[in-house]
Amino acid sequence: MADVSGTELSEEKEAEIELKKRQKRPWEDLHKSAKIGLTPELPETLGFYDISAVRREQREQPADPSLTRFISAELTRGYFLEHNEAKYTERRERVYTCMRIPKELEKLMTFGFFLCADAFLYVFTLLPLRVLLAVLRLLTLPCCGFSGSRLLQPAQVCDVLKGLIMVLCFSMMHYVDYSMMYHLIRGQSVIKLYIIYNMLEVADRLFSSFGQDILDALYWTATEPKNRKRDSIGVIPHFLMAVFYVFLHAILIMVQASTLNVAFNSHNKSLLTIMMSNNFVEIKGSVFKKFEKNNLFQMSNSDIKERFTSYVLLLIVCLRNMEQFSWNPDHLWVLFPDVFMVVTSEVAVDIIKHAFITKFNDITADVYSEYRASLAFDLVSSRQKNACTDYSDSVARRMGFIPLPLAVLLIRVVMSSVKVQGALSYTCVFLCYLGLVTLKVLNSIVLLGKSCVYVKRANMEDKLFERPPTAPSSAGKTPSRADQTRCPTPSGESKMEQPVTPFSPPPSSSTVTAQPTPRTDLFPPPPADPSPAAPASRPPTPPPEQPAPSLSKEEEEEEEEEEEEPQETSELKHRTPDKDLLEIDRFTICGNRID
Repeated sequence: MADVSGTELSEEKEAEIELKKRQKRPWEDLHKSAKIGLTPELPETLGFYDISAVRREQREQPADPSLTRFISAELTRGYFLEHNEAKYTERRERVYTCMRIPKELEKLMTFGFFLCADAFLYVFTLLPLRVLLAVLRLLTLPCCGFSGSRLLQPAQVCDVLKGLIMVLCFSMMHYVDYSMMYHLIRGQSVIKLYIIYNMLEVADRLFSSFGQDILDALYWTATEPKNRKRDSIGVIPHFLMAVFYVFLHAILIMVQASTLNVAFNSHNKSLLTIMMSNNFVEIKGSVFKKFEKNNLFQMSNSDIKERFTSYVLLLIVCLRNMEQFSWNPDHLWVLFPDVFMVVTSEVAVDIIKHAFITKFNDITADVYSEYRASLAFDLVSSRQKNACTDYSDSVARRMGFIPLPLAVLLIRVVMSSVKVQGALSYTCVFLCYLGLVTLKVLNSIVLLGKSCVYVKRANMEDKLFERPPTAPSSAGKTPSRADQTRCPTPSGESKMEQPVTPFSPPPSSSTVTAQPTPRTDLFPPPPADPSPAAPASRPPTPPPEQPAPSLSKEEEEEEEEEEEEPQETSELKHRTPDKDLLEIDRFTICGNRID
């Protein structure tokens, strides 16, 4: 009897639970019996459906589904895009960004191209004049009397070194036969030439990266303050290393130009087509990688340098071909389609690459105006009185464009292609030199004006008057006074606390094109040794402090650990600062990626 009563009680409880479920969800039975169907239009709130809507739909629609009803629903089904407005707005902005990329990119490329052209023309026009002035200073120094601690200014020393490197490398290039190199390359197969050309491109980037470090090491070794005269002997190995580098890099570019010349002169143009297809392979290697703003800036600078170098290589190829055809102007129109095809492929590849990189990494097109302002800042800051580097060197560090090897090769090709004989020929050469000087001056004036406008638009004028920071020396020695006057250190990094004075911009009489002079007004004189003769200058002695209560060893260790922790955190913050576009050059690491 007890079992029967227990089962009856359990059955009653199950019946009550089922009744409660049906009261809460009366639509479940209807749905399971297939009498009506649930539609997504029915509102659901906390698990309850509107029963009246279910019954109304049951009366309006027939019970049995049919093909006609399905087709009618597919033809009349609607949707509303405003329900996902944010997503579609973002997609539209991406399309607009891709449409703006060609215009903004070509603005940056054009500005960078003229920056490279200005640094390249400087080697042919103003550098010989500056070297001549430095030599005249050395020759007239015994007559005028020796005054000062330097025979030449640091900038003049660098100019003389550049001139010597150019002369030595040009004389060494006379022993390299361009025609023999051309025929040696022409005898190779197409696939082998394609591989050689790719290897030459990689080697050119590596040479540019390491070459600027070699030249900077030479300039600093020759101009740094020296305590003993025999310390100047260290300039000789640096100079020989720089000459060897420029010579090898010039030969490398000559092989590139010869390979491109073989591609132009081939009958089926297969090599030229393969070399242009290599540009489109670059899209595959860069588009599907993650890029930040700084990474894209480095890649943009590299593209500017590659485009300018390719134009100079095309000029060399045209000069060699025109010489072979006795400067017949009709042959220039034969070369024009191939030149146009190479230039068009370069521009198309750059536009496609940058458009998809900005699309995949959510970078706006306005970032190219920031890049342009950063390049303009380099130009304007190199014209200041307290400039620490020459403009051509800043372009080389930023873009990886070193004009010396390219200039040596171009002079070698022009001297071998054009025969200068007679007074009329020398007159034409002199007029051509004057034309190049005029072009250089006009280009510099226009670039300087445009750069000032770009810097002003980017609100970077205040940074022009900031004192450039200097890194501490590796040997742990304090910088000498000559180093401080050349590139003064900010007061926050000096070991002694110095009174902070507001830094005012230079007076109106001084312009950005003034001659740089060492500045000593930014640093107060070193504190004099205390002597009893000047008691009034001494600060009042503070009252003696009361001795602190003695602490146990454990408490002292805890206090020391607490003091070390903020120092470590501050050191970590100082080691990993946020890198600005102005603080990063192309040679921060190997390649164009920056962590």
